[in-house]
Amino acid sequence: MQTEQLSGMVNALLEGDPGDFLVDIRITPGNHIKVFIDNDKGITIDKCVAVNRALYKKIEESNLFPGGDFSLEVSSPGLDEPLKLHRQFVKNLGRFAEVTLHDGARVEGKLVSATDTGIEIEESKGKKKEPVNHTLLFENIKTTKIKVVF
Repeated sequence: MQTEQLSGMVNALLEGDPGDFLVDIRITPGNHIKVFIDNDKGITIDKCVAVNRALYKKIEESNLFPGGDFSLEVSSPGLDEPLKLHRQFVKNLGRFAEVTLHDGARVEGKLVSATDTGIEIEESKGKKKEPVNHTLLFENIKTTKIKVVF
């Protein structure tokens, strides 16, 4: 219930820029609220700060957490967070990803496409680094994380 109300508040704050979107909201038992937002072109620290201030005020006014018993953190998902939304997959096309499937198998390679039903990963195999493409359905994917390759 609280998460749904918070989602509405965050989405209202993000309406000004069509590239902005809510990724996730987590609330710990100690009422620590963690909000992850992003933008199709990347989110700025200034945007996170602005949303944090405005959202904090809205939460206080709504009395969602009586007595102001909450803490709030607004940030981008970061590289340690798995991709959750189709928009995130599209935003990260061309980047190196690690996909873990529900059966425990892992596929690593370049994220080359994202559809409504799944993604395509281009993996380099063998000594000659020949590309092998894998089409993976979202229903079979446990997590997908972007990896930084140097």
